[in-house]
Amino acid sequence: MIRSTGFFRNKARNIIGFAGALTEEHGGEIPRDIGTLSRMPGVGRKTANVILGNAFGINEGVVVDTHVKRLAYLMKLTAQKTPEKVERDLMPLIPREDWTMLSHLLIWHGRRVCDARKPACERCVVSHLCPSSRV
Repeated sequence: MIRSTGFFRNKARNIIGFAGALTEEHGGEIPRDIGTLSRMPGVGRKTANVILGNAFGINEGVVVDTHVKRLAYLMKLTAQKTPEKVERDLMPLIPREDWTMLSHLLIWHGRRVCDARKPACERCVVSHLCPSSRV
């Protein structure tokens, strides 16, 4: 099932490791804190933030994937390049209750409008706020 996602062998190993740790160390209950989640196999800060924000409504941090990182940089919300540093820069700018939705919106925007190869600035609803806008 995960073969088409890329790096499928590594992902399969992490899924099996996560499932084992979940049952053996946590009684089948997903931990609700970022520290515990991040120590589980295959789970880093980004995945832990996804789980906490989407499954439990806990905004512990901002999910920074390639789209969020790229758009935050283009919009001059950060000058940083690493996900952890970009996250640290974004958190004080956005109300905590909006962190999970911010990630979803930036990811959607990065896929549908602000494509890395061909940004559609002419149909971007925030182009007037974007220092990198081409319109």
